[in-house]
Amino acid sequence: MQARKVIEDSREIISTFLGCGHDEIYFTSGGTESNNLALIGAAALHKKGHIITSAIEHPSVIKTCGYLESLGFEVTYVRSDSDGIVSIDDIRHAVRKDTVLISIMHSNNETGVIQPVDEIGRIAEEYGITFHVDAAQSIGKIPFSMNGSGIDLLTVVSHKFYGPKGIGALYIKNDVKIAPVFFGAGHEKGLRPGTENVAGIAGFGKTCLLSGRDVNSRAAHATRLSELLLGGLQSSIPGVGLNGHPSKRLPNTLNLRIPGISSFELIEKIRDRVAISSGSACHSGRQTPSGVLKNIGLTDEDALSSIRLSTGKDNTEDEVNEAVGIIANAVNELKKK
Repeated sequence: MQARKVIEDSREIISTFLGCGHDEIYFTSGGTESNNLALIGAAALHKKGHIITSAIEHPSVIKTCGYLESLGFEVTYVRSDSDGIVSIDDIRHAVRKDTVLISIMHSNNETGVIQPVDEIGRIAEEYGITFHVDAAQSIGKIPFSMNGSGIDLLTVVSHKFYGPKGIGALYIKNDVKIAPVFFGAGHEKGLRPGTENVAGIAGFGKTCLLSGRDVNSRAAHATRLSELLLGGLQSSIPGVGLNGHPSKRLPNTLNLRIPGISSFELIEKIRDRVAISSGSACHSGRQTPSGVLKNIGLTDEDALSSIRLSTGKDNTEDEVNEAVGIIANAVNELKKK
């Protein structure tokens, strides 16, 4: 009974944070499961049909769409422009009579660029299409509310904004139906059977409580540090460029290309001093060009010389300045090789 109260109290906190009903929150193990449940669950109500997504989605969406293609569904992968933004017109033009689902991320996990999900939601409403948004990267970093959004399904992940790992949620609008992916007992109204991660859910609730209080100050802090970081690197290293839209982006994420170096070599050189990756954190260590960066028009060379840096609520200006110095010195050493 005590565990049940913790779960339901946390569900209430999370729903208040998102601006939705408590009965619209379904707990999962994280973003990958939420995305799989949303896409497969929505598609399962149709024997066949057409799905629209973008070419810059997280692998848990891209690969799930590939699986649905193997079952007979057709998928249109809309490309982004050179700023990393998906075109609203391209989404509209992709709609067909048999389109059953649109899935577009709120912000990209590699570039931080924010997508026009409100406008896409209006298109989905106009045609009566279920609309899923992967907001794993956005929630807790910028103010966000479900009120009037047109979103039917929303993926939320605890650890992306300082909560515990291994817990996430899928928002399912009350009048939207999806089928379960797992089968078992009646947990989460039968949509996500399995014993609940009570400790994780409690931490998730607390995370939303703190983020609801602090999200504006956190966003302002991250913006200030990101601008300091970008300015410092551009002053110290000739030719540093920003990948993605300069302003329609998360406050904490920078994706930068540094001409004349290999991002993999740079990461190996400083990884014990600066947290850095060559793409999204999920794919760090790879030496192939990022599909997201290729999609916005970068050459293989530019993509392979790009790094991803993030600032956080606990970072300081001194740390940013120290990171600038470490990165600039390492780049200069690599260019002398």
